[in-house]
Amino acid sequence: MRIDKYLWCTRYYKTRTLATTACKKGQVKVNDDVVKPSREVYPQDRIELRKTQINYKLKVNDIPPNRVSAKLVDIYRTDLTPKEEFEAKELLKYSKDYYRKKGTGRPTKKDRRDIDDFTIEND
Repeated sequence: MRIDKYLWCTRYYKTRTLATTACKKGQVKVNDDVVKPSREVYPQDRIELRKTQINYKLKVNDIPPNRVSAKLVDIYRTDLTPKEEFEAKELLKYSKDYYRKKGTGRPTKKDRRDIDDFTIEND
């Protein structure tokens, strides 16, 4: 089975086009080699993929006949992703809360005064 189809079947990507694009960008490795979307995947292969700033690591157990339900995904792959990857994602989420939300525009006078007060206190 092709790598892009496998990632779509095991629900790592919502569409096959997204899986193909990820392969073309070099975000998918099979046995430590960057692969094209047409690369064949076999049982016991190790896949690494980067998605939403998490480096997923998985081992292919079996090839699914077609897209499988979320409950059956564990039959076809073993997730080897370390817990630290998910913890780093949580920390990144908290660090982004400090910045202004996208689309809120320029700071108001009150925002500017708050920023000035904050920087004066830290100096």
